[in-house]
Amino acid sequence: MQISGAQIVVQSLKAEGVEYVFGYPGGAVLEIYDAIYQLHKFEHILTRHEQAAVHAADAYARRSGKVGVALVTSGPGATNAITGIATAYTDSVPLVVISGQVSSSMIGSDAFQEIDMVGISRPCVKHNFLVTNIDDLAPSIKKAFQIARSGRPGPVVVDIAKDVTQAVAKFSYPQEDLFIRSYQPVVQGHVGQIKKAVQMLAAAKRPLVYFGGGVVLGNAAAELTNFVQLLDIPCTATLMGLGAYPSSDRRFLGMLGMHGTYEANLAMQNADVILAVGARFDDRVVSVPAKFLETPKKIIHIDIDPSSIAKRVKADVPIVGDVKQVLQEMAGLWRKQELQFNPAALEKWWQTVESWRSRNCLDFEPKENVILPQQVIRTLAELTGNRAVITSDVGQHQMFAAQYYPFEEPRQWLNSGGLGTMGVGLPFAMGAYLADPSRDVCCITGEGSIQMNIQEMSTCLQYKLPVKVICLNNGYLGMVRQWQELYYSNRESETYLQSLPDFVKLAEAYGHVGMRIEKPQDVEGALREALALKDRFVFMDFLTDPKQNVFPMVGNGKGLSEMVLPPHMRESRADSDVNEVTDRAYDKRSVP
Repeated sequence: MQISGAQIVVQSLKAEGVEYVFGYPGGAVLEIYDAIYQLHKFEHILTRHEQAAVHAADAYARRSGKVGVALVTSGPGATNAITGIATAYTDSVPLVVISGQVSSSMIGSDAFQEIDMVGISRPCVKHNFLVTNIDDLAPSIKKAFQIARSGRPGPVVVDIAKDVTQAVAKFSYPQEDLFIRSYQPVVQGHVGQIKKAVQMLAAAKRPLVYFGGGVVLGNAAAELTNFVQLLDIPCTATLMGLGAYPSSDRRFLGMLGMHGTYEANLAMQNADVILAVGARFDDRVVSVPAKFLETPKKIIHIDIDPSSIAKRVKADVPIVGDVKQVLQEMAGLWRKQELQFNPAALEKWWQTVESWRSRNCLDFEPKENVILPQQVIRTLAELTGNRAVITSDVGQHQMFAAQYYPFEEPRQWLNSGGLGTMGVGLPFAMGAYLADPSRDVCCITGEGSIQMNIQEMSTCLQYKLPVKVICLNNGYLGMVRQWQELYYSNRESETYLQSLPDFVKLAEAYGHVGMRIEKPQDVEGALREALALKDRFVFMDFLTDPKQNVFPMVGNGKGLSEMVLPPHMRESRADSDVNEVTDRAYDKRSVP
C-alpha cells in the first residue's frame, strides 16, 4: 500500500513514540497538517509563534528526557525557528525540527517563502537533512531521531520539499538504528584513564567534584550522587547542572561561576584535584583560565563529547565516554581497591570549606516597604517543598532563581544557559507541563523577558495549561542595568522600561487570572492563592526593588576568588589562605 509523503512523516513520528508536536502551519507544510488531521497519531500544539514552538518542544525534551518535535513552514516559519534551534543546540537538547521547503524544482529560484534552511541552520544544529526524494524521507527521519538523542544530544533539522509531501510511496519505517559511518559516538570510557583518575583523586588533599548539564542529559544524577557520597567530598554545579545533586545535602556547595556562591567559587579555585563531570569550564564558570590555574591543580575531565574536553582548560586525565557508565566504573574501582583520602587532609579541607560557607553569602535583609526578588523565590521554594518544576527567562530573575530555589532533582530546572535567550520562560513552562502535568510548573520571569513571547498566553488558554507566571517586575532590564552600574558609571542606556502594560488586565484579557503584589507582607498569601488554583493559569506581577543586584558576582576578566560580594560581607575579607576577595573587584576597563 502506498501513502503520501505527508502521511509518511506522521507515521514516522508515531513510530518514534512522539506524543506532542509543537508547530504553526503554512503553505509548504499544508500536506503534513492535513495528514495530522486525518490520522490522529499524536497531539499537535498550536503555538502563536514558531520560536515558541521550538522552545516548547525543547522544554518537553528537557523535562521528559525524550526527543522534542517541532513543525514549521518554509521561509519566515523556518527563520523564526532558528533562535529556538540555537537555544537547544547550545544546551545540548535533543530536538527534531521539521521544516517545509518549496517544491524541489523551485529550490534556488527565489520562490515565494523560499529560504536555505539547511544553510541557515548549519552552525546551530547537530545535523540537517534536505529531503527532495520521497524514498529518503523515512530513513532521514529515523536518522534525525537517532542523531538527536545519542552521544552529546542536540537538534536536527529535516527540511522537506513540498512535492515530497505530495508524492506517494510504500512506507516501511526502520525498526533498528541505522548505521551511520561518519557518526559513531564513543560511549565506553578508557579503562586505563579511569584507573588513573581514581588514583589521582585518592591522592588529593583538597578534592572537588564539579558537574554540569551533561549529568542531567546523561541521566547520571543517581550515579553522581552515589559517587560524591561514597567519597564524602564537596561538589558544585554549573547553572545547567542544578538538580543533578540534591541541594539539601551538606556536600553541595551551590552553583559556581559568575553568580556562584562564595564557598563554591573559593573551593573551585583552591582545590588541588577537580573531577569535572559533564561540564565545559565555560566562560561563565572560568572567565580567565590563566587566573584559574594560578593555584596548582590537577583536572580529571569526563564528557561524551571529545571536543568539550580541554577546550578552555587543560585536562590532566581526559575521559571520553558516557558519564553514567564512567561514574559507575569509578565507584566500582574505588570500592574494589578500598581507596580512601588522607583523613587529616580531608578534614582540614572540609573545615576550610565550612568556614567559607559560614559567611552566608546568600543572606539578605528583607525590606519593609519593597519586595525583594530573593524573598519571592525563597517563599516559593518553601511553599512548593522544593519540588516544583521551575522555568526561567534570562536576566537577574534567572540568577535569583538559581541561587535561592534549592533544586532536589534533575530536570526540575529549565532555563537557557548557553545562548541566554530571553523569552524562553513561558513556552518552556508549556512544554514542561505537557511533559509532566503531575508537578506545579512555575515560570520565573521579568517584565522584559516575558514580553518577548507573551502571546503564548493564548496557547495556554487553548490547551488549558495551568502554569504559574512569577514576574519579578523591577521596571528595568535588570542584568544589563547592573552591568551599567558596575562598569559604565551608572549610565543606564536603554534599560529603563517606561511603557509597561498592566499585566493583570493583560492576563485577564487572555482569559487568565492576574494578580499584582506590591507589599512584602502579601508575597506568601499571593503565592499560596495562586498555587491553590490547580486548573488555572495565573500571572503574578510582583513589583520588586528596582535597584537590587545579584551577588556574589565575578566580573569579566576576573578570577573566581575576585568576587564582588553582597553588602553584608563587604566589611570583612577572605580567609588568609586564599586570594583576597575584594568588595569591588572590577574596573571600568572590564566589559561583559
